[in-house]
Amino acid sequence: MLLLISPINAEEALESIEGGADIVDVKNPKEGSLGANFPWVIKNIREITPEGMHVSATLGDVPYKPGTVSLAAAGAVVSGADYIKVGLYGTKNYDEALEVMENVVKSVREFDEDALVVASGYADAHRVGAVDPMEIPRVAADAGADLAMVDTAVKDGKTLFDFMDVEKLQKFNDSIHDYGLKSALAGSVKKDQLKLLYDIGCDVVGIRGAACTGGDRNNGSIHRTAVKELKDMIENF
Repeated sequence: MLLLISPINAEEALESIEGGADIVDVKNPKEGSLGANFPWVIKNIREITPEGMHVSATLGDVPYKPGTVSLAAAGAVVSGADYIKVGLYGTKNYDEALEVMENVVKSVREFDEDALVVASGYADAHRVGAVDPMEIPRVAADAGADLAMVDTAVKDGKTLFDFMDVEKLQKFNDSIHDYGLKSALAGSVKKDQLKLLYDIGCDVVGIRGAACTGGDRNNGSIHRTAVKELKDMIENF
């Protein structure tokens, strides 16, 4: 299980790298759960990240505007992202989500055939009117994406497990693998929940809050000691 850590700037990216993160995931929590950061921030973080370490970039909690999202995807690739992560926030059903993701995949492949595309749904989709998270594996597969993911849309202290129990997460994860894709799970994941995700067979776990000082994704900042603790836990499972 790879450890994806989500910094908001170069300083936090360095802490993530020094702590042993597998993937440095550039995001901007001010703009939402999967809020997008600026192209120059992605570019800067790519420049300071070791060559063998992947950089991910979130495109935002995106609207149902395939052209706008595709253009954002191109910007993320050109800025140096290896993973392009799309939060399917404004898509209400399978068809809308598929239209967005198909065009994102096409846009990304135009610029970098090796970049990986991630379709992300939300465990608490019902709270924001987004597509059912259980549709995400099929959306990702039919669009030609590489990973399917689930996160939480509303960051109010509730975690992934408040909306999807172990049985449902196992079904979600197995469905992704049945399509031949990789899985990623996130959503205010706590340290003591890592083993559950590991046992489910998750390929990538996404973390911000648990890697921050005080466990606070908004007011804290990522610290290498916290990242290393998370990495050591995973390696010892």
